[in-house]
Amino acid sequence: MSRYGIAIDHALGVSMPRLRELAKAIGRDHELALSLWGTGIHDARILASLVDNPASVTEEQMESWVTAFDSWDLCDQCVMNLFARTSCAERKAHEWTTRPQEFVKRAGFVIIARLASTERTAADTVFERFLAIIERESTDGRNYVKKGVNWALREVGARNAILNASACDLASRLSASASPAARWVGRDALKELQARVSSGRLRSLGQPLRSPLQLP
Repeated sequence: MSRYGIAIDHALGVSMPRLRELAKAIGRDHELALSLWGTGIHDARILASLVDNPASVTEEQMESWVTAFDSWDLCDQCVMNLFARTSCAERKAHEWTTRPQEFVKRAGFVIIARLASTERTAADTVFERFLAIIERESTDGRNYVKKGVNWALREVGARNAILNASACDLASRLSASASPAARWVGRDALKELQARVSSGRLRSLGQPLRSPLQLP
């Protein structure tokens, strides 16, 4: 875990497959999720995101949890399993991508990536606004932020042909940026976005979304 940049000070080392087995056996339990989070144990907090009920999650809870993120995996799991499924997910993406804390900002971009891959009925205008955010924050050179920005750009561009064209245009502009972070985001994303078009692999919504940093 440490080798992959995961905080281990309060970790037990329970594998993700085992945590998912536990979550399936437990089912949805909001109060249990709050108790698990309160332990401060890394693995327990990921389990909390798996068993919590999105309909029961308050904005106060989201703000409390997001500011406690200390690892990319805890950030990504909480967002993908829980936060992106709440009714205020889109608004939180707009809010958190403006925040200075590295994992809070990353959480905002993970929401964008998750919504782009799973929200079948969301209008393209929602994601066009997200592309503007991606462009605005593309110069943030912090590792987990720029990878979150890149991830969000690739997922928005994989949604459909119209958004792919817009994402490719943005990636091309970023590739020519004076910012090293923006150039990396643009060049890396553009390769995948163009490859999806040439191979006809635009996303079929509902496919599993996997963090680009998730352990194999």
